[in-house]
Amino acid sequence: MTAVAVIGAGVGGLAAAARLAAAGHSVTIYERADTVGGKLARYSRDGFTFDTGPSLFTLPQVFEELFADVGANLHDHLDLVRLDPIVRHHFPDGTALDSCADPAEFAGRIGTAFGPAAAADWSRLWSRAERVWHASWRDVLRNPFDGPADLAKLAWHVRDLAAIAPGRTLRGLGREYLRDARLRMLLDRYATYAGADPRRAPAALVAVPYAELAFGGWYLRGGLGRLADALLTLCLDLGVVVETGATVTRIEATGGRVQAIRVRGARGTAHRVPVSTVVANVDALTLYRDLLPSPRRLAALTDRSLAGFVLLLGVRGESGLAHHTVFFPRDYDAEFDAVFGDPGRGVPARPPADPTVFVTVANDPSVRPDGHEAWFVLVNAPRHGLAADAVDWRRPGLADAYADRILDLLAARGADVRDRLVFREVRTPADLAASAHAPGGAIYGTANHALLRPANRGPVHGLHLVGGSAHPGGGLPMVALSARIAAAQINKTR
Repeated sequence: MTAVAVIGAGVGGLAAAARLAAAGHSVTIYERADTVGGKLARYSRDGFTFDTGPSLFTLPQVFEELFADVGANLHDHLDLVRLDPIVRHHFPDGTALDSCADPAEFAGRIGTAFGPAAAADWSRLWSRAERVWHASWRDVLRNPFDGPADLAKLAWHVRDLAAIAPGRTLRGLGREYLRDARLRMLLDRYATYAGADPRRAPAALVAVPYAELAFGGWYLRGGLGRLADALLTLCLDLGVVVETGATVTRIEATGGRVQAIRVRGARGTAHRVPVSTVVANVDALTLYRDLLPSPRRLAALTDRSLAGFVLLLGVRGESGLAHHTVFFPRDYDAEFDAVFGDPGRGVPARPPADPTVFVTVANDPSVRPDGHEAWFVLVNAPRHGLAADAVDWRRPGLADAYADRILDLLAARGADVRDRLVFREVRTPADLAASAHAPGGAIYGTANHALLRPANRGPVHGLHLVGGSAHPGGGLPMVALSARIAAAQINKTR
């Protein structure tokens, strides 16, 4: 039996711990917060409950496999509700489009909203997205990658390589296939699922809308935070020890091998835990800057993902909004220019004046009082910091003024709740940085402007990475797949 220390009780850490415990390892999770879940967090007030992290559950088969592999059944723990529409998109010209998980039906909806030529364009893109998805699922998403050489070794068919189009951007792919500007805008939004700018994101990210629209989008009754509860239950049932309020401050390694971790408890007391296997469910930047300083690995992590500015709104009455609603701006490029800035040209990042606004309103009586709605409002935002490509979200008055701006934009786009607010809570990138220990509040760690993210195997023997900042990327199913990869690596060296 191998003793394994898991740093962080986010979804990746919990999933890895469950897999490893089921395989016979002795596993202890060290979590700096008082609760588990990481970015999959919740907030409750006055009878309202909000998911403050992910709001959409996709690729349920990934979690069905995870639960089955550790001797459990996902549907015994979670109540999945299929969403239709998955997202209702409102465009600046006043048109709307509901996405769904039936390709023929969605093409029909596009045809009704935008015309038959737009539907034909989307169907052509869909065929390409399907090829990219199958190649990615078969060769990339469930396999470890330690660097570009691993990609070069893949025995991809020429047709797969042509579809994935290394060196092409998602924006370029949209311009090639989609003549309707609204469809190009819809495709661009999927780059933000990876924290990226569509003008720089790889064309391979066309697999993201395919995964969502082919396999469906789901809500977990009671909120997505129930997933963290279910994973914690799995871990405890499998004998995993979970220590909260325990901050790992250092990973000790000598001779190219992990030797121990340093842990500081809630009362400030520190101790050393000898261990030869560590699973790090922390941002790769935190890992290679603070826990195991690795200048070479750190140098590759300068391209940070976008962050998010969030409003949690208790609202009187009913709005009639879909579960997920996106209100697009008139100038999408201006939004990305603001979020990422251009330090090379001396253009600083700044809060977008006219951003895309994403609203989640769950039709779930368990998360709000009768006659009310719990609104989660998200806009893309620059990360927190003092650099030119960041914004100091602690600057007095900034957060409240920007919250007012977002509410005014919602009103202008037909969703005015300013006179129906029971309360509003503001969450800035600085708040996410503090609560989830996410550097700068970057949602996905390193922006996915390249095909590869930090490897699951660390630079010293016995160190493995999971979570949204590691391969294969951000989002709940990708994080669970990172745990699958890391657990397999550990079991092979057992």
